[in-house]
Amino acid sequence: MMQKLAGATCLLLAASSVAVAAGDPQAGRTKSEACLGCHGVPSYNNVYPTYNVPRLAGQHGDYIVVALKAYRDGKRTHATMTPQTQGMSDTDMADIGAFWQSLGK
Repeated sequence: MMQKLAGATCLLLAASSVAVAAGDPQAGRTKSEACLGCHGVPSYNNVYPTYNVPRLAGQHGDYIVVALKAYRDGKRTHATMTPQTQGMSDTDMADIGAFWQSLGK
């Protein structure tokens, strides 16, 4: 009985941490204002160097978080994205990921 109770408790804790990690899409909407200028325009390309800007609507939130962290931490570079991420916290990134994921494809 105790093992079942402990297992159920672990599952509840894991589920609650996933919900927190998913971020707040409403907060993410506000935090994504700067993103919309490029990622909210269909078929947009940066002028130089020519770079297709990926569509983020419907993208999995965890993927967006991983990409943002990589830009912030210098593991991935882009002339626009690297400076955009420098002031972002992990919570900001989770909220932004949740917002874009919530838009659906």
